[in-house]
Amino acid sequence: MFSVAGGKNAQVLERVGRTGREPSAVASPTSEAVVSTISHQTHPYTPGAEDRIDLLLIDDDPSDVLKVEKMLAESGMDVGITVAGDLAAARRAATRRTQCILVDLSTPGIDRLDGLRQVLALSGSAAVVVLTGLDDAHLGVRAVAAGAEDYLVKQEVDAPLLARAIRYAIERKRSEETERRLVEARILGRENARLERGLLPVPLIDDPSLRHHTRYRPGRRRALLGGDFYDTVQTEGGAVHLMIGDVAGHGPDEAALGVQLRMAWRTLVLAGHTGEQLLGTLDTVLGHERRSEEIFTTLCMITIAPSRRTARMHLAGHPAPLLFRETPGDGLSARDAFEVTALPEYAHGPALGLVPGAEWPTTEIDLGESWSLMLYTDGLIEGRVGEGADRLGTDGLVELARAARGKGTTGRSLIDELVGDVERLNGDALTDDLAILLLSRTAGARPSPPPPGRP
Repeated sequence: MFSVAGGKNAQVLERVGRTGREPSAVASPTSEAVVSTISHQTHPYTPGAEDRIDLLLIDDDPSDVLKVEKMLAESGMDVGITVAGDLAAARRAATRRTQCILVDLSTPGIDRLDGLRQVLALSGSAAVVVLTGLDDAHLGVRAVAAGAEDYLVKQEVDAPLLARAIRYAIERKRSEETERRLVEARILGRENARLERGLLPVPLIDDPSLRHHTRYRPGRRRALLGGDFYDTVQTEGGAVHLMIGDVAGHGPDEAALGVQLRMAWRTLVLAGHTGEQLLGTLDTVLGHERRSEEIFTTLCMITIAPSRRTARMHLAGHPAPLLFRETPGDGLSARDAFEVTALPEYAHGPALGLVPGAEWPTTEIDLGESWSLMLYTDGLIEGRVGEGADRLGTDGLVELARAARGKGTTGRSLIDELVGDVERLNGDALTDDLAILLLSRTAGARPSPPPPGRP
């Protein structure tokens, strides 16, 4: 196949067709005879050794076109050539399948380097190789600096050199495109990472008696943000509000929705909303922001009184938090000095987004003097226990927490040990999104007084 995008080369192609030999068969078990797509000459060919190359030749000189055609025929390259007599024809002839553009800078409409830049602009992913005369060798160097993959001096090129230059140019262009995509992917990845880190919450706590620790790990590979979300806010008057939630599903849409719900929750808390009223508003926000009606969100919300000895809890289809509380009595072992229990789940409402007009009752909690509250998402308790189908569940997590706390483990170390134990029982890393929030208070510590002028 030898197509023409420009009229004056028709006679050249017709002459080549008349002078080409008829194809002949080559009897060989390892090779077969193929008809050259440019000259009807036969060349030994090993299947799979080389892919067909689509070449666009921009040249208005019939003798130069004939010379290029003959050299490529002699080289044995499997190539389909489209000839364009000027730049306008080249624009019409270039396609996504074009792999290499061979351009003579003396072609009408191509004003040396300015014309080359126009060829480079239309080349897309195709490699560009420049043809120059002996007197313009320096132009070839400048052409490569401008973006061409190579330059060839017409009077010095032969069949092997031309074929090799085309193959190398195509491979260099592919490498450059691959490297460009990798660089773009790295830049995009860094930008996404900065964005996702910026969307993770910074706790608003002004109480030195409290210790705040979190662990967050999305289930999506290479992601920094998942559908789980959490936040901690201390409001005027000294109350501390904790929240953790889980958007159903895994992916960037769920992660974005989780961020929206967290920011809506913080805004409502800072505006003075609490309890069931807040959850009702958050349920409305979810209804407007979710992409389908099947998406719901579980959520746990706790408000700790300024005295730090009591709290109120609301559950919306979410696993109950764990309470680590000091056991009264002297001379107790480290294991017995604290009790670990799951907070009661009998007073709970449905997940957000499931039941219009739902209610979420309040559970009153007695914290005591020294305590820790651990809120978590179901990714921590849905891991398997051994090779069977049994899941860890809340009861299993309580047992692991008792063992870890009995060894004196607290704070971030407690979270890390629990996650490690859960993964060990699961036999592998957890695949679901995972979020843990641990807030602790030590006996004898006094909550900070509210700022002057605050109630």
